Amino acid sequence: MGNEKEAIKEELYGDEVREKLLEFAERGWDAIPEDEREEWFSRFKFWGVFHQRGGQESYFMMRLTNCGGVLEPGQLRAIGEVARDYAEGPVTNPEFGNGWLDFTTRQSIQLHWLNLEDVPEIWDKLESVGVSSRSSGGDTMRNISGCPVAGKGEEVVESRPILDEIQETIRGDDDLCNMPRKFNISVSGCRQGCAQDSINDIGLEPARRIVDGESVTGFNVRVGGGLGGREPRRARSLDLFVRPEHAVETVRAFVEYYHEAGNRTNRSKNRGRFFVDEHGTDAIRDELDERLDFEFETAGTDFRGEYTYNAGRNTDLGAHDHVGVYDQADGRNYVGLSVPVGRLPAEDAIELADLADTYGSGEVRLTRRQNPLIMDVSDGDLERLLDEPFLKKYSPEPNPFTQGAMACTGTEFCSLALTETKARMARLLRWLGDNVDVPDDVDRIKMHFSGCTADCGQAMTADIGLQGMRARKDGEMVEAVDVGVGGGIGEDPSFIDWVRQRVPADEVPGMIANMVEAYATLRSDGQTFSEWVDATSHETITELAEPAEAEDYDDPCLTDAKQSWYPFDDGESPAPTDSEGQPISADD
Repeated sequence: MGNEKEAIKEELYGDEVREKLLEFAERGWDAIPEDEREEWFSRFKFWGVFHQRGGQESYFMMRLTNCGGVLEPGQLRAIGEVARDYAEGPVTNPEFGNGWLDFTTRQSIQLHWLNLEDVPEIWDKLESVGVSSRSSGGDTMRNISGCPVAGKGEEVVESRPILDEIQETIRGDDDLCNMPRKFNISVSGCRQGCAQDSINDIGLEPARRIVDGESVTGFNVRVGGGLGGREPRRARSLDLFVRPEHAVETVRAFVEYYHEAGNRTNRSKNRGRFFVDEHGTDAIRDELDERLDFEFETAGTDFRGEYTYNAGRNTDLGAHDHVGVYDQADGRNYVGLSVPVGRLPAEDAIELADLADTYGSGEVRLTRRQNPLIMDVSDGDLERLLDEPFLKKYSPEPNPFTQGAMACTGTEFCSLALTETKARMARLLRWLGDNVDVPDDVDRIKMHFSGCTADCGQAMTADIGLQGMRARKDGEMVEAVDVGVGGGIGEDPSFIDWVRQRVPADEVPGMIANMVEAYATLRSDGQTFSEWVDATSHETITELAEPAEAEDYDDPCLTDAKQSWYPFDDGESPAPTDSEGQPISADD
């Protein structure tokens, strides 16, 4: 059958896992046989329930799913209440306190420190308002990404009905739940490129063709994009134009092809990008032609030259991340707030839901850059919303470093990560904002932090990309960072070039300050950071990017290097829990 995980999935996977998970939850953590835990943890992921890392036994993360980032009225409040009531951990995070939620880079939400015994009540609470965790982890189709304001912003081609139909008919199909590896789908109908089609397994991007003298809008199809493992790929064109009425069946055809023919033996080489490497775009196009009934048309003229979302271009040309105040197509407004590294305390999430109800329709949407949008704000209510104290804390006009920042989970909970990310990035942003000046016309320098080469924080696509490593400093093992520059998802998607490797984490702020100050001094008028990198030799940037210990910067866990059960606590782990869900000594 292939590798070990395939054998696990062959025995039980998909929707059937839910019943077994509920059974374990009723009986308690100890009901999971110790020698079978890894198998069950692998299966639980399909339902968005992830066991946290070593030393945190019996604690789980839950990832939710909301297609295209849409949270309907009442949904964010329910999620915030779950975070408040169930997501408090045994240790307080020094930056974020206790009881919070994380916005993800696929427009959804994660909750941490959950006990298995509480999962049934959590599901009841969330599903009562239409929020699900199904298919948000494991070898599945992950949360479908799209323009966060689809249906309410200006679009070349309407995408929201297509996103919803893919969610219901393809992602909801249990016959397709067991994919060779995780699989990412995106659909965007806007000119900004918000869904980042170039880093998805299949992406539909807006395009147009001239047919019989008339302009016809639809989508060009790209496949095989992705990050991770230091082997990123841009999604490649199938030279295929798809009209809106054929969009869903085209996505299904490629999903089914990968489901049937994808490599199930070598997990290190079976993501969608390697599938496209192996088969080639011509053969894939021919295969889809066999599976689909409509007549194929060659790719139309795309709008990639207008892409601004994480594209390194001047923000006067369009939205980079939807943070700020923007017009909706219906004459109302949406307000995008900046939540540093995507982490929001539970009480703040509930307050955000209240503000969305008071000043808008109650709907909140999430971006791929870990930020929330309050939708449907009238002109008459806009100033009162902007005056709310909440918007001073989570500003629609943050400093350039905060506005451009993203970070993955890191060693706080992830078994793969090599460094802590979120608390460190929060301190880095604060230090840079207080100590480094940028030109007045620069409102974003995008820094992305991934705790390892899996690159969940999308470091490969940043102005300044950070990936966790380890190094020795003064004879001691410390957390360290590889640093690169020049990534962006625009007309010609590019990935970072590495300029320094294994920089001790406490020398990274000084290094970034040196590089940004050089940019501010040497740039041409109006030049963005990305444009300056493109115009400057790699050797020069490497020389300018000199690591340095920074005055008044205190790194949160420099020497942890995953030696403790939790980066901010070197005492004994309280895990596991007993049958009542209460922590007991790990030695018992």
